[in-house]
Amino acid sequence: MTSEWSARAVSPDEAVTAIRSGMRVFVHGAAATPTTLLEALARRTDLEGVTVYHLHTAGPAPFAEPDKAGQFRSVSLFTGAPLRGPIDEGRADFVPIFLSDIPGLFFSGRVKLDAALLSVSVPDRHGLCTLGTSVDAARAAADTAPLLIAEVNTRMPRTRGNVVVPVKRLDAFIANDRPLHEHQGAPETAIEAAIGELIADLVEDGSTLQMGIGGIPDAVLRRLGNKLELGVHTEMFSDGLIDLQVGGVITNRRKVVHPNRTVTSFVNGTRRLFDFVDDNPQVEFHPCDRTNDTALIRRNPRVVAINSALEIDLTGQVCADSIGYRIFSGIGGQMDFIRGAALSAGGKPIIALPATAAKGQVSRIVSALKPGAGVVTTRGHVHWIVTEYGAVNLHGASIRERGEMLISIAHPDFRAELRRQLADIRHV
Repeated sequence: MTSEWSARAVSPDEAVTAIRSGMRVFVHGAAATPTTLLEALARRTDLEGVTVYHLHTAGPAPFAEPDKAGQFRSVSLFTGAPLRGPIDEGRADFVPIFLSDIPGLFFSGRVKLDAALLSVSVPDRHGLCTLGTSVDAARAAADTAPLLIAEVNTRMPRTRGNVVVPVKRLDAFIANDRPLHEHQGAPETAIEAAIGELIADLVEDGSTLQMGIGGIPDAVLRRLGNKLELGVHTEMFSDGLIDLQVGGVITNRRKVVHPNRTVTSFVNGTRRLFDFVDDNPQVEFHPCDRTNDTALIRRNPRVVAINSALEIDLTGQVCADSIGYRIFSGIGGQMDFIRGAALSAGGKPIIALPATAAKGQVSRIVSALKPGAGVVTTRGHVHWIVTEYGAVNLHGASIRERGEMLISIAHPDFRAELRRQLADIRHV
C-alpha cells in the first residue's frame, strides 16, 4: 500500500496548481498548519482574490504578507500571532464567531469552500489518512470542499475519532517528513502558581475538565495529582494533561458523554504530546461542533471550564478577544464551555487571569472596558473569577456586590482607585 499511495505524490508547486483566482480556501491550523503548501501557494504570482479561511495558524503566514495584498485575503475565524498585525493594519479580516458554529458555516454554504489545504497522517493499509492533531473545523472543510490538497506527513500522529480522510479523496498531495509546529511551555511564574492553587481547590473528584493552553491551565494541571476519577471533554489540550492520564488521575469513567475516553478537538504542544495521542484509543478527536456543543457538555458531571481573559469590568463583563479595537485572538470556545459548565450538575465555569498586565502597571480588573473591547462572556453568563489574590463567584450577585467582590481580588495597588470609580458609577 505504501508504494501505491506514495507514487501519486507530487511537488508542492504542482500540488497547488489547481487553486484558481477567486477561490475560497480553508487552511488547516495549529500544529497541523500545512506550511510547505502555504509556501508553495504564496509563490504563485498568477492568482487574484483568493480568500483564505483559517483558525489560528502556526509558523509564518506568507499569504498575509504586504506584497500579497490583492492576491490573497486572510479571514481569521480565530486568530493568533501571525495575523494580528495584518488584521490591525486592515490587510486581513476577522470573524467573531463561537467555535461551535464554525463547521455550520461550511455545511450550510454560508461560506462555500472551493478547496482545503490539509495536513494528514500517512494512510494505513486500508488507504485511510487521519486529520491528526487538529480536527476542529477541518472535518467540515474536508467534508464540504470539492478540492482537497494535502501534506501527507510521516510525523503526523494517527489519531482516533471522527478523523478519517481516505487518501483517494485527496485530489493532490505531497509526501514529506517535516517536523510539526510545536508549542513549548514557559517556566511557571509565581502568579500562575498562585492561580493554579486556587483553581485546583475548586476541582472536585469526578470532575470533567476543559482547559486551554498556557501557563495558568498548566499550573492547574500540575496540582491535580491528588484528585480521583477526573474526566476530560475539551476543545483542546497540551502536554500538561499527559502525566495525569498516564498516572491514572484522569480515567473518564464518570463521564456521561464519551465515557472512558479523553475527548478533544485539537491538541497543541510538543513532540511528546503528538506521540501520546498517536494511535491512542483513550483519546478521541471530534469536530468542534461536537466537542463544544453545550447540550453535550452539560450532560457530563461537574464540568470545570477554565478559560482566560484580557480584561474584566466591575460588572463582570469579560473581554477575551481584543485589546480595545485590536483583535488579539477570538471568541473561540469560551462561551460554549462557560455556559455548558454552568448547566452541568455541580459545574464550575471559571475565568482566570493575572490581576495586572504590563509588568504590574495596568489593572486587568477595570471600571469600564476599553473602547472597542469585545465582550466574549457576558455579565449574565459569568460565574467564577480567579486572580492570584483570590476566587469569587459572581453568579447571583448584584452589580454593586460584583464590584466589591472583583475589587477584593484586584491588585492591592489598584483597589482604592477602583473603589472610587465604583462609588462614582454606582453611587455606593
